[in-house]
Amino acid sequence: MTDTVLSTDLEGGVRRLTLHRPTRLNAITPELLEDLIAALDAANAAGHVAAILLEGAGRAFCAGDDLKEFESQAGGEAATHAYVERIQDVTRAMMHGAKPVVAAVHGWAVGGGLEWMINADFAVVGQNARFFFSEVSWGLFVTGGVTELLPRLIGLQRTRALIMLGEKFGAQEAVAWGMAYQMVPDAELAEAAQALAQRIAALPQGPVRDLRRVLANRPRLETAMADETAATVRGFLDPATARRIAGFR
Repeated sequence: MTDTVLSTDLEGGVRRLTLHRPTRLNAITPELLEDLIAALDAANAAGHVAAILLEGAGRAFCAGDDLKEFESQAGGEAATHAYVERIQDVTRAMMHGAKPVVAAVHGWAVGGGLEWMINADFAVVGQNARFFFSEVSWGLFVTGGVTELLPRLIGLQRTRALIMLGEKFGAQEAVAWGMAYQMVPDAELAEAAQALAQRIAALPQGPVRDLRRVLANRPRLETAMADETAATVRGFLDPATARRIAGFR
C-alpha cells in the first residue's frame, strides 16, 4: 500500500478510511484503487470493526478519474480491462463486503467519486457539495453499478439526464432525490457522519448484513457491472477519447 488512503479506528467500532490525494482532489489513480480495495478488505475482515466511514481529504470527496494519469489507465485491451475491473472491485468491496459504509461527502463528488457515494449504504453530504457524472462527455462510461442502482433511486428520465447530459446538482437535490441520506452544514459533516456510522455499528450485525445482501441484489448488479466494464473499456481504447483528454490536459 501507498499513502493514498488512510485508515483510522474510531470509537464505537467504526473505521474511518480517508481518500488522501488532496492536491488532486482525491482523483482516482491505479494506486488509489489498490489502496482503497486493500483498506476496505481489511475493514471488512476486522472483527472489531462494525461500520466503515469513507471520506476525502482536503477540498473534495473525489473528483473522479485523474485525467493526467490517462496513459496508465488506458494501455492495451487486457490492461485496460483489468484497470476497469479494479474500479468495479471497489463497488464489490463496498456493497458485498461484511460491513456497512457511510460516506461523508464534501466539495466535489464527480464520476467515480459520485459512484462511490451511491455505493455507500448512507451518504451524509455537506450543504455545499456538488455532483455530476463526467464520463460520457469524455467518451467514457459510468461504472460502480450505477446503471442498475440509479434508476431505482431517481427513475430513468433523471438517470439519463445525469449520465448522458452530465447535469450538475447539489446537496439539496441529492437528498430530495434519495441519493443521499442527510444534508448538514459543511462544518458539521465529520461529526454527523461519524455519529451515523457509530449508530449503525451499535446495531446487531447479523440482520444488518442480511438486509444489505438482499437489497444489493447481487445477480442484477453484477450483470450491470459487466456491461459497464465492456462499455468503459471501449471508451478508454477509443482514439477520440484520448484526443479529448489530451486537449484538456
